Amino acid sequence: MHPNSFAIRESRTINDKYMINNGMKQQDVLVLLKKTTSQGAVLSNNQLAAALGISASAVCESLQRSCVAQLVDEKKKRVNVLALLEFLQHGIRYVFPAIPGRVMRGVATFVSASPMKEQVVSGNEKFVWPYVKGSDRGQKIAPLYATVPQSALQDIELYQLLVLVDTLRLGRVREREIAITELTNRLRNYGEN
Repeated sequence: MHPNSFAIRESRTINDKYMINNGMKQQDVLVLLKKTTSQGAVLSNNQLAAALGISASAVCESLQRSCVAQLVDEKKKRVNVLALLEFLQHGIRYVFPAIPGRVMRGVATFVSASPMKEQVVSGNEKFVWPYVKGSDRGQKIAPLYATVPQSALQDIELYQLLVLVDTLRLGRVREREIAITELTNRLRNYGEN
């Protein structure tokens, strides 16, 4: 037996257990945010998938990536809120930036939706996620994931978290500071119920 065979076997076991993380994907943020809501905290993976309009296997893969990134525990049940806040505050705008596009119909986001619209004066500028059933018109902001508008309209708590994340993706310094304070306050009590 080769002297390094034990180390090779152990390395494979570690890699199999933790899977190599090929980077976060947009839906990972959506899944994590949903899991922090009062509705999402109690959902099974299948229920989470149905609520977000993504496949159950995509939810499982998402939670595996989040586990490797230490954004959820090893059982993939509990979100590491402190790590999530750190990622959102310092990384989201670089990993998943938002660039305003042409004016179209959709669902209000960024400073055009609560809780940001009550705290920031945006003038005549409106921002939306494109959605044919949306009731607002504004500059297009690509959502983190294609199903965000539908998912957000079904869960106001998730909607507001996504608006805050869009503010971190697109906002100026003052807007981002407001958004991180709001996110921190909203996620502070996660898991205490």
